[in-house]
Amino acid sequence: MNTASAVSTPVAQAPVLLFALATGVIVQSLYVAQPLVGVIAQSLGLPAAVVSLVATLALLGYALGLFLLVPLCDLVENRRLVLATLAVNALTLLVAALPVSAPAFLAASLLTGFSATVIQMLIPLAAAMTAEAERGRVIGNITSGMMLGIMLSRPLSSVVAGYLGWHASYAVLAGSIVVLLIALARSMPSLPPRQRMAYPALLSSLAALWRAEPLLRERALSVALCFGAFSAFWGMVALRLAAAPFGLHANGIALFALAGVSGAISAPLAGRLGDAGKARTATLAAHACVVLATLLAWLGGNAKLFVSPTLALATLVVAAILLDAGTIGDLTLGRREINLLRPEARGRINGLYTGVFFVGGAVGSALAGFAWARAGWDGTCVAALGFGLAALVSGLRRRVPSPRIAVCAP
Repeated sequence: MNTASAVSTPVAQAPVLLFALATGVIVQSLYVAQPLVGVIAQSLGLPAAVVSLVATLALLGYALGLFLLVPLCDLVENRRLVLATLAVNALTLLVAALPVSAPAFLAASLLTGFSATVIQMLIPLAAAMTAEAERGRVIGNITSGMMLGIMLSRPLSSVVAGYLGWHASYAVLAGSIVVLLIALARSMPSLPPRQRMAYPALLSSLAALWRAEPLLRERALSVALCFGAFSAFWGMVALRLAAAPFGLHANGIALFALAGVSGAISAPLAGRLGDAGKARTATLAAHACVVLATLLAWLGGNAKLFVSPTLALATLVVAAILLDAGTIGDLTLGRREINLLRPEARGRINGLYTGVFFVGGAVGSALAGFAWARAGWDGTCVAALGFGLAALVSGLRRRVPSPRIAVCAP
């Protein structure tokens, strides 16, 4: 295992905060359409058979970008790559905001997701600019920004669309990306690549990296399982909240989602624990949070067990916070450790890690939908619990130690 340090100069505080803000804004381009699927489909005149493409094409583009675009971090000067990709993201969002045809909108959605993978370029860039002893804290702060963006994206998109129309949701986001582009252009340093190889060879090396790094495999599996539980819960909880006895409407469900945002505080905490050499303990705690959250989610969803629906709803809120905290904590700890592996392959390693994480979420969503159709909320919680228990078992059976940080004398 290669734990060579990259760049020993720490990141200044301002760029770290800017990177956290950037990831939080950019990630919203993946989810801006989700609460607006029906309105957008009707506006574009899409047939029922392809309505789902409104939301899923951005996610498909993101998955492609993780394996085809992010590895370029190891081959192309990072500042130029980040700025060019971010410019494409702003342009595709602007196209989606215009009154274009359905095929043009769907193509823009695919490219929006593809270019949103710039998030996974910023995180390894920040890691490369950070001293190893502080890497967990920095990655934790940036991960907090990303997860806050994910959790805020749906309610924000709904609010903007409610007042100004769905086109405005894309236009506002495109404008925000342009502002970020200008800010990053002024603050990002140049970071030359450490590899000299052809692009096809770069892509073919992904499989070799996966086989050569057991820590990458363990961490990717762990976070995929946690994200599977996360996606199962958040994919179906709106349906449970809309049903009796809660009967929440869109605004109430948005407020519920906002309550879960507080779980993002686990990211900087997990990063600091990782830096302090307590990654294993923190990982097991994160997995325990996921398991406990799924049990509380089942309990809260069965409102008849409580004296009032308010107490049941409060239990669901606690479950959401714990689930978010556990998932984000595991994500942060894993990302910290994989960024201590190979500086020359940091882009590819981050692409692989996030790709597997993404697959876990997709599987969790799919299984939750199937479970809901067969057994309602109980089935959904069983599916989420299965992911959480598998993550806990993987943590208990972990064989590869955390990479050790070489502490330099002052």
